[in-house]
Amino acid sequence: MTRDPEILGKAWARAAVRTVELLAEGRDLLFLVEGDASTFSTFGHLARVVRELAPQVEVETIPGVSSFAAAAAATGTTLAEEDETFAIIPAAYGVEVIDHLLDEFDTLALLKVKPLLDEIIELLARRDLLATSCFIEKVGAPDERVVRDLASLRGSKANYLSLLLVQNPKRQRGELRRGCRSRQEAAAAAAAGN
Repeated sequence: MTRDPEILGKAWARAAVRTVELLAEGRDLLFLVEGDASTFSTFGHLARVVRELAPQVEVETIPGVSSFAAAAAATGTTLAEEDETFAIIPAAYGVEVIDHLLDEFDTLALLKVKPLLDEIIELLARRDLLATSCFIEKVGAPDERVVRDLASLRGSKANYLSLLLVQNPKRQRGELRRGCRSRQEAAAAAAAGN
């Protein structure tokens, strides 16, 4: 798999041209994805190019189950309750970004952790979050693997289809505003043109 935008762009264009040709023949087509088509999927690229080539084409997206939602269900993890915050991020953004986000969100779903697994485990150990984190590989597949003892993963190889759910119960929160603005605030905002 490549990340070269030029190569990817050409591949999506070829796939979109072929898709439009088949649709012009009167065929109905589907693009099957693992997980959900609207979340980290190549479907979005194909749909966009098809719409550019043939604006009259109707594209219907049927929701699926994302890997992080399936992982939460498989592990009994609640991703967010009430006013808690939740973020989904490809681990490729790096340990510094993950470290920052741990201060901003109650739960992180770190996707595609394979290349940075040891570094992320070290970060979670420093932050004392190993006990509130879980590694899930190939969620939903017959060979799904769930590991709660993250320290045991140090030095091991992970599958490309692996993720971490990280909960940070120590996150400092600011004061929340409950409910709608007061009538007085709403009237003042309306008068100001907001």
